[in-house]
Amino acid sequence: MTILVTGGAGFIGSNFIYFLLGRYPQDKIVCVDKLTYAGNLSTLKDALKRQNFVFYKADICDRGEIYKIFQKENPEAVINFAAESHVDRSIADPEVFLRTNILGTQVLMDACRLYGRVRFHQVSTDEVYGDLPLDRPDLLFTEETPIRTSSPYSASKAAADLLALAYYRTYGLPVTVSRCSNNYGPYHFPEKLIPLMIANAVADMPLPVYGTGENVRDWLYVEDHCKAIDLIVRKGKLGEVYNVGGHNERRNIDIVKLICRELDKPESLIKFVADRKGHDLRYAIDPSKISRELGWVPETSFETGIRKTVDWYMTHREWWEEIVNGEYRNYYEKMYGNR
Repeated sequence: MTILVTGGAGFIGSNFIYFLLGRYPQDKIVCVDKLTYAGNLSTLKDALKRQNFVFYKADICDRGEIYKIFQKENPEAVINFAAESHVDRSIADPEVFLRTNILGTQVLMDACRLYGRVRFHQVSTDEVYGDLPLDRPDLLFTEETPIRTSSPYSASKAAADLLALAYYRTYGLPVTVSRCSNNYGPYHFPEKLIPLMIANAVADMPLPVYGTGENVRDWLYVEDHCKAIDLIVRKGKLGEVYNVGGHNERRNIDIVKLICRELDKPESLIKFVADRKGHDLRYAIDPSKISRELGWVPETSFETGIRKTVDWYMTHREWWEEIVNGEYRNYYEKMYGNR
């Protein structure tokens, strides 16, 4: 089987590629990535040594280039991780999110239609559902929860989801959609909460926490997410949405304090900064559908996962230090310097 993975030099995409290479050595994996700020080719250095792995630097919005790749590689399945994904960046510059996340998805699905009704899976986010109140722990996002976006990022992902489902109904394209909670684990770009706090704590720098840190997220270890996507692509019902959650709800402030303990750093490093515009209060996913239909359950507890994640960042310092010392430093100062 030939599987095309877009956004494969990013966080979840690269983890998915390594998962596939480990589990299905007979399959050919084709990676397409534009290598924007969050795409790092060094992440794929071990994959590039494999004979059954091919990399193309390309923009998923470039129809001509994408069609050439389809013609050459003839993929049987496409898993679309390629997306602009950081909420703060979407607030500062919405246009690039709309272009990549919506129009790029359209180009990929048009290629799937043109080259043999290729199986297409859209990787989405629980953020399309908006947020839940902090005082109602009984409420969870299900696949039937109405879409209620809060940021240009989540709006662009919701639009892509709906477009994918429309291609299934209108054109009969074999499509599935998954919506996941916050992922964490190896190769997570250090603008996101967990890797940012690890990197700053190691350097004894302030740990910037939005507002009072009361916002709650459901955390999913990235390897568990990869297993879920693989199941959906191979056994999921076409035209369906599957929620993928970790049953690991945590307040942001509690995660930061846990990282301080893991690294033996003082909580005095924590610095509360001005809150994000339209900051969602709580995300919580009900993954009972994928559990019931496909037998998937999250295997990694948060305590185990966060320890593995901290250990990974401590043993791969060259990977993230190269990032935080580069262009990202200018972005970091812009986002947190005056809050």
